Amino acid sequence: MSEPHWRIWAAAARPRTLPAAIAPVLVGSGLAWRDGKFDGRAAALCLGFGLLVQIGTNFSNDYYDFVKGADTAARVGPRRAVAAGLISPVAMHRAMWGVFAAAFLCGLSLIAWGGPWLLLVGALSILCGLAYTGGPWPLGYHGLGDVFVFVFFGLVAVCATYFVQAGAVVTDAVVTAVAVGLLTANILVVNNYRDAETDAAAGKHTLVVRFGRGFARAQFAASLAVAVAAIPLWLAWRDHNAWRLLPLALLPLAWWHMVRLKSRTEPLQQIALLGDTGKLLALYAVLLTTGLVL
Repeated sequence: MSEPHWRIWAAAARPRTLPAAIAPVLVGSGLAWRDGKFDGRAAALCLGFGLLVQIGTNFSNDYYDFVKGADTAARVGPRRAVAAGLISPVAMHRAMWGVFAAAFLCGLSLIAWGGPWLLLVGALSILCGLAYTGGPWPLGYHGLGDVFVFVFFGLVAVCATYFVQAGAVVTDAVVTAVAVGLLTANILVVNNYRDAETDAAAGKHTLVVRFGRGFARAQFAASLAVAVAAIPLWLAWRDHNAWRLLPLALLPLAWWHMVRLKSRTEPLQQIALLGDTGKLLALYAVLLTTGLVL
């Protein structure tokens, strides 16, 4: 019995990566709530835009990694729809453009809250989503994937979510955006850590390929330390509010993730860690948002 078509497309959207789109909207909206500026309609539009950009980027990655030869039979990660022959390259290419077009239209609605400059932010977000693995100089193939994720799924997403509700960007928005960006980039670290050999063979020079797995483990650990420990402590000190310390509850889990990244070498174990890294981001966003609201 063949797999339902809808299920193939749902898997191609990579649900495990969607916390990267949801987390910054939660945190930015939590800050807006703390400051008495929360706007549910603007937050919902930010969430829709973020999810569509994330899915469009995933479709783009599926298509361009196949075209460029990074997704082959030797790859050990989660199934890729085009490489597996489940979706044709033409269909995936069309879907990619369709999702990015929907994201652009969703972003246009936010101009009513944030002004016309958001058109530039939205266009750059979509362009970089395309340029992550596509175009003449793909970011992911030149070691800039981590920077793209940190900037657009951290700094831009959190600060823009706060801005469209509050009308300004405050220091706390930037600080929490750093935390979200670091944890989101860790999802990419785990993914690239697993794919280092096949990426190198395909000419995809991620940071793991360029500097080795030792560097990747140090980056992963430093990001966890800053996001899970340093930033909640700073927020609690700044606001004189112990509720800001809620994310510290994730420290044991963060330590376990560091142990797993170093010691778990089997493909299924690495795939499981990838999913759990996304879950940690989601838990962090929920705890940090709760701490900001209380």
